[in-house]
Amino acid sequence: MLVGFLLALAGSLPAAADEDEASAWLERLGPALNMTSYRGVFVYARGESVHSMQIAHRYNDGIVEERLVLQDGGSGEIVRKGMNVVCVLPETGRVKLDQVIPSGPFAEAFTSQLMPVSHWYRAEMKGEDRVAGYDVVSVALSAKDSYRYSHRLWLEKSTGLLVKSHVRNAEGEVLEQFQFTSLHIGEDIPDSEFEIRTEGREISRTLDEPAVTASVVQRMDGWQLGWRPEGFVPAAAPRSGKGQAVAFSDGLAAFSVFVEPAGPVSMPTGASLIGATTVYMHQVTEGDSAFLVTVVGELPPQTARQVAESVRIEDSVALGAGKP
Repeated sequence: MLVGFLLALAGSLPAAADEDEASAWLERLGPALNMTSYRGVFVYARGESVHSMQIAHRYNDGIVEERLVLQDGGSGEIVRKGMNVVCVLPETGRVKLDQVIPSGPFAEAFTSQLMPVSHWYRAEMKGEDRVAGYDVVSVALSAKDSYRYSHRLWLEKSTGLLVKSHVRNAEGEVLEQFQFTSLHIGEDIPDSEFEIRTEGREISRTLDEPAVTASVVQRMDGWQLGWRPEGFVPAAAPRSGKGQAVAFSDGLAAFSVFVEPAGPVSMPTGASLIGATTVYMHQVTEGDSAFLVTVVGELPPQTARQVAESVRIEDSVALGAGKP
């Protein structure tokens, strides 16, 4: 589905880096995503895949409420009220909510302040612009090493709300992008906007509270991660049935590591890419048991490979090997 949008001409802010100003804008990013009420339509592009979604979001009595509705590729919606999430899919749809990897502008990586991102990215003001009819400022976050991607963010001036973003590789190529095509900020959004309307199979989940690093590390039961890029800390421990899973974030990007017993059918190993998202699969043998290590997230393929190949199996039984 092709969605047209207007790119306004760049404004007149100086091109020289202003790290203090850029950092001040970044501090507004997380609170703005949660505490600003807005609704609109955004386009999310990964490589050649382009999707459009309608969103309504409000902060009501300290509770975040949100409804996302697919605009193409079939029907479906996701409704969140506080920590409760309901995903409604057509009967033919398939999803494993416990294995969803946060991605894009509404990921936890954008809204949590896990680490000061200035340690791993060089922040720079890039000027003023207009997106979906709103005046915005643009902030570039250039990776300081080769283990992560660079980002470009466009923030609405009055609220700091993220209205557009790019993920770029070392060559400056845009691998993934998000942009509002229509947007209304600060509206009094009625309760009806957050009611489920799609008929289909409902899957509910209660989100975990933000995890403490020590407790997440304890979820790495039966395996150890020998290497990860500096700055990425454990952020969550999603459930994955047999095996273990841990998510990591540097405060901007995120990736997850899944370790599970290998099935009877041999899975292809190596990397596959969808936009900025790398899926790297690697098989590890410990004694008589084989395990499949999968790394998924916004990482360059070589980084994902190094992470996957650093996994060491310590306890086959803890990982579910041989269990029914």
